[in-house]
Amino acid sequence: FLNFREIINHSAKKFGNRTAFQIKNSDGSYLNITYKNLKERFYALSSNFLSMGLGGKRIAIVGRNCFEWILSYICAATVGVAVPIDKELHSEDIRDFMNSAECEAVCAESKFISELKPMIAENIKCMDFDDISQRSVSFLPKESEVDNITLPKDEMQILIFTSGTTGNSKGVCLSQYNICSNIHSTVSVVRIKPDDKTLSILPLHHTYECTLNCLLLLSRGACITYNDGLTKIQKNLTEYSPTVLVVVPAILNLLNRRISKAIAKDCPDKFKELFETKSLAEALPKIPAIIRKVICAKVKKSLGGKIRLFIVGAAELDPAIVNDFHALGIKTLQGYGLTECSPLLAGNSDFYLNAASTGIAVPGVSLKIDSPNEDGIGEILAKGDNIMLGYYRDQEATDRVFNDGWFCTGDLGCMDNDGSLYIKGRRKNVIVTANGKN
Repeated sequence: FLNFREIINHSAKKFGNRTAFQIKNSDGSYLNITYKNLKERFYALSSNFLSMGLGGKRIAIVGRNCFEWILSYICAATVGVAVPIDKELHSEDIRDFMNSAECEAVCAESKFISELKPMIAENIKCMDFDDISQRSVSFLPKESEVDNITLPKDEMQILIFTSGTTGNSKGVCLSQYNICSNIHSTVSVVRIKPDDKTLSILPLHHTYECTLNCLLLLSRGACITYNDGLTKIQKNLTEYSPTVLVVVPAILNLLNRRISKAIAKDCPDKFKELFETKSLAEALPKIPAIIRKVICAKVKKSLGGKIRLFIVGAAELDPAIVNDFHALGIKTLQGYGLTECSPLLAGNSDFYLNAASTGIAVPGVSLKIDSPNEDGIGEILAKGDNIMLGYYRDQEATDRVFNDGWFCTGDLGCMDNDGSLYIKGRRKNVIVTANGKN
């Protein structure tokens, strides 16, 4: 795929009646949006944006993870430039990012619209998510107009503000092709199937969630559901029965502690000490196969019953956690990337697994270590179609992070003979926590 429009059309044709989004209504019932519905609503909302004069304009998206967020994002990136902004920011900061990006419209939850309206220019068009939903079903789509929009590979269609490697906010300029190339790289080595389902937990304004747990799944005909909040993860797992989860280490660590504690509490008395003193990966092989099978089945049931894959990134992960979940029959693949790289550069996969590393370069990406010391540690450099176009209106910063065509990540690492990448820290003193914040 070269762009999001091609993904929408391909999936509508191939997976038309399959459910793309399973959405919980306020009364507890569910609305299933099929791939055919998604295509219709994409063309309707994109046509509506064009009728409002938003062709080529910057459109901010602010709010919780939901269908309206992603629909706004895809349509905004198609008719102009999508500017996803962190909903956790203060209203003044959201306004400042909108001003910096010269946004002419904003799609957001109603509470953000209420807060922003008094502080932004009157000519900025404001649409809350209820409005977005209505426009996408009531506006008469003009498919030819939307299909005639050119989407060059080397033109910004997404602008993401990030704390970056220096601690100062930068605008990362991405094309749809950057992101689509990363999707292609990932699905070449990690199989996602039409009968897969995910629970979206991490914020969509990050490329990690948006690329790997939304756009990628939509390109494969899978189903997306949404978490009701961090305190509701366990409830939502049993409610939706996802097969795939994209998470940060903090979430996986929490699940691992809960599972280990529950197993130690409920297992036969003669094995309690084993589970209280050993990791799951160490303890499980030492118990009878029938008991091991029962324990693994109970664990999977507590996670919805169908979970098969964890994709983990954004911070360092203890290899013991990877081994624990593998012992329970759940593949756990750690990767490495940055917003500037759309985001994935390296990862473990269906074909390569090294729990102690972040994996090898994904297809289409080249990695090398710059000026390694005696231990082989140096700055990680990357090259590929997924690398950003540059920083927004900051040629000096852009020039600083590109060296002879290679993107300088600012991260320190080393590689073994397999090409497996090990992260060893940062060139600058930026702390990245287990939940991926820096």
